[in-house]
Amino acid sequence: MGLFRRPSASASSVPPDLLAALALERGERLLGAHSTSTRAGAAWLLATTHRLGLGSASEGLLWLRPWHEVDQASWQREARTLAVTFVDSSRVQQYPLDEATHFLQVFRERVQASVVAAVDLALSGPRKARAVIRADLRTGDLVEQVVLGRGTRPSPEIDEIAAAVLVGLREEVGLPPARG
Repeated sequence: MGLFRRPSASASSVPPDLLAALALERGERLLGAHSTSTRAGAAWLLATTHRLGLGSASEGLLWLRPWHEVDQASWQREARTLAVTFVDSSRVQQYPLDEATHFLQVFRERVQASVVAAVDLALSGPRKARAVIRADLRTGDLVEQVVLGRGTRPSPEIDEIAAAVLVGLREEVGLPPARG
């Protein structure tokens, strides 16, 4: 095993039933796992080559999402908390983590590996949105996304601007024009 691909020390202590529920797909590996907690109690964040998940020994796998669905994350050092936002929700999910250096490195690498191209949209007022092309790390397929910033609501203006930007992004990454 290479220097940068060693599993985190905590990955070996993930409950076996939870690892089985993860049901790794062909070519998928567990790269890191870290204990955390949720309102329901002790849990594990699980980072594989293709997906990010959360599970607990008592409840099994709570969710499992491909990396291209992670919009952004931030490490809050003082609070020792990982804050994660997914592309389909502006709600921030927070997970306490102690001594999580390896897990955070894996997390960052996987999210970055999924981003192919991104452009902030020029919107009027304080609204924010981005047009993004991401890779599904399992299949290699490219996925177009329009990610709205916190407090920004969908609108025809955003749809129009995003469509124009996505034309350029598709061309930039070598995708054929979208069918209209």
